[in-house]
This record gives sequence, C-alpha cells and structure tokens, in this order.
Amino acid sequence: MNNRSEKIRNMLVPVIAVLLGFVIGGIIMAAFGFSPLAGYSQMIKTAFLNPQTGAINPRNIGEIFVTAGPLIFTALGFSVANSAGFFNIGLSGQALCGWVASIWVALAMPDAPKIVVLPLAILAGALSGAVAAAIPGVLRALFGTSEVIVTIMMNYILLYTSTHIVNNVMDERLMSNKGVTKMIGENGSLRTNFLTEISNHSRLNMGIFLALIFLVLVYFLMKKTTLGYEIRSVGLNPYASEYAGMSSKRTIIISMVISGFLAGLGGVVQGLGTFQNFFIQGTSLSIGFDGMAVSLLGSGSSVGILLSALLFSVLKLGGQGMQVAGIPSELVDVDIAIIIFFVGISFVIRFALAKFFGPKKEVAVVEEVEANPSDQDEEGGKI
Repeated sequence: MNNRSEKIRNMLVPVIAVLLGFVIGGIIMAAFGFSPLAGYSQMIKTAFLNPQTGAINPRNIGEIFVTAGPLIFTALGFSVANSAGFFNIGLSGQALCGWVASIWVALAMPDAPKIVVLPLAILAGALSGAVAAAIPGVLRALFGTSEVIVTIMMNYILLYTSTHIVNNVMDERLMSNKGVTKMIGENGSLRTNFLTEISNHSRLNMGIFLALIFLVLVYFLMKKTTLGYEIRSVGLNPYASEYAGMSSKRTIIISMVISGFLAGLGGVVQGLGTFQNFFIQGTSLSIGFDGMAVSLLGSGSSVGILLSALLFSVLKLGGQGMQVAGIPSELVDVDIAIIIFFVGISFVIRFALAKFFGPKKEVAVVEEVEANPSDQDEEGGKI
C-alpha cells in the first residue's frame, strides 16, 4: 500500500506543478488586463488547428515534434548526469558541438552516398558532445571541481569556439555568407519527402524517431544493465559504492560522457533536421536549459521526458499565437518558469500530498494493531 501511495504521489507532483503553472499564469494574465481563457484558447488553436478552416493542422503538429526531438535528447542527457549525482549545466555547449560537427561533416562530403554521410555526421556530432562533456567529468572525478561552475564556463568557451570555427576555420567553399554555412545536401539530411508531405511541408524529420529510440535505450541502460545500476548507486552514495567495489570516479566520467553524447545528438537533430545548416549563435542554445526543465518535470523517466517535451513544444508553438488574442507571447515563458518553479519545490507538493494520504494510512495501521493484539511477540514487539 505504501509503494502504491508513493507511486501516486510521484505521478501527481508533475501534474499538479503544470496545473499550478497554468492557474497562476492565468492569474498574472488577468492582473495585466488580459483574458486567460482567450489566451489559452488561442494557444491551443495555434498549436493544433488551421486558423482558416479550424481543422487539425498537420504542419503545426509536425512542428511540435520538430521542437520536441532536441529537447528529448538534452533532457535524457541531464537525466543520466543527474542520476549520477550532479548537474550537467553544459548541455547547451555540448549540443552546440554536435550541431557544428554534424553540419561540418555533412558539408565536407557533398558527393558521398547518404548511407555513408548521414551515420558519419550523426556519430561525429554525438562524439563531439561526449568529448565536451568528458572535460568537466574528468575534472569532477579526479580533482573534485564543481561541475556546475565548469560546465557553465564550458558553455561560453564552446559558444565562442564555434563562432571562431565558422568564421575562420571552415573552408570558404562551405560558407554561404559570413557566419552562415551553406545548406547541407540531401545525403546528410534527416528530412525525408514522406515526412514532409504527410506533415504539410513542415520541418518534421527522422530526429523525433531517433529520440524515441534513445528513450528506450536509455531506459534499458539505466534500469536493466550493471552500468546503469552503478550510475544510480554512485548518485545515491558514492562512498558506499566505493566500499561495494564500484569505481565512483570511473562511473562519474562515463555518466558525463553519456550525458554529453546525448546532448550532442540534440544538436545533431537541430542541425541535420531542423535548420539544415549552421549559423553563429549569439547566446547559449535554449534547448540545453529547456532540456533540464523537461527532465525535471518528467522526473527523469523516459515516459515523463517524452510527455514533458511535447508539453513544452505545445507551449512554445502555441505561445506564438497568443498575440492574436492581444496577449504578449512572453507570458508563455512566465507559465513555463512557474511550472519549473513548482517542480523545483516539489518537496512542498509532496509534503501536502503526504498530509492528504498519510493520516488515513496511519489510522488504518493503528486500528489494525488494536484489532489484532496477537500480532505482537512475547516481548511486546511486532512480528
């Protein structure tokens, strides 16, 4: 019964956090003189419906999956690192590495067949993200440095390094304009004619299917393998893990490499699927920080991450249409921030739920003990 109550609480926490985010977001809209009902209604219409006909819009639904793909990868990356007991704040930089490397490889092989170029570009992007994450992982494992500080600084280092690479290192034949590469060829693209046609010419690509595959693979890794068990054990107690014969240093480095590998794949999907080229970025990629929020809201589970990524995609796409109702789209970001806030203080929600579920359980236990005094041993203890 206790396990069942705990599962119910775990499922209710993100749901309540989302509902509270919408409710308080609506209150803020009303405080500024906007209609929450009109705003949320317009958000849903923009995300799913055709504004002219009112029918389901395949293009917008395709774009929801386009946005969700990179978020799933960065959320999985954060989840793996978080399971090992530390925060990988460098997802943005690692995804950026994946984006640059995959585009570079795809542009450098314009005449090679797709069966060669696409796997190489994906692998290059994923490995570049893994290498970028290995640096703070090694520093944390061997020297005890704060992974939060190191990964934040790495975001800036990688951001300006990517700008230098595009402006000064890449061959001019790969460039379209200053700071903007050429579009990749069909042989390096994650898009297919079939997906483009069924989604009414959206940017829907195979990245979302790649993300779904890795949701299953990461679940299997973390729940069904020895390495996953070691990562979770080190996250819970590195000292006890060392005593049990596990190498916490090795596990920390491996988990960080896996985290960067997944974040790099997020950048690959962004490059080879969404944009089809690379252009210099003024700030860190939002998919890194949004991926952290998606992972927290989804409690780090594969199903939770999938649902959270879709929710964030709907909020981002639908928020663009809130201006039709006269509401600034920035209020959508307020909603997201409030949701993250309640996820961050989930212990408060858990405490409230424990108060709701707890007393009944305690009363039931007391009544059972009083009704069955023979369940105690001769010394007065429970059997």
